[in-house]
Amino acid sequence: MWERGQIEFEGQTYRYWLFAFEEGSEYGIEEGRISKLMLKREGEIVCNYDRGWDVYPIDEETEEVMMGLFFQYQ
Repeated sequence: MWERGQIEFEGQTYRYWLFAFEEGSEYGIEEGRISKLMLKREGEIVCNYDRGWDVYPIDEETEEVMMGLFFQYQ
């Protein structure tokens, strides 16, 4: 299922687009449900996973947002 939304974290707005399977997959982040994830902050891609890492989270705050979504879809 596709989902998109926005997260406020540490005074920044992150927009996200993700695709999550109903169960974990070899294509998911750490074999989890999320197989596609894009995070943008101020129009810049700060994290992108498309069945593999294209752009690792660029900083600690972005990684925390990504991990929050990862655990939400675990």
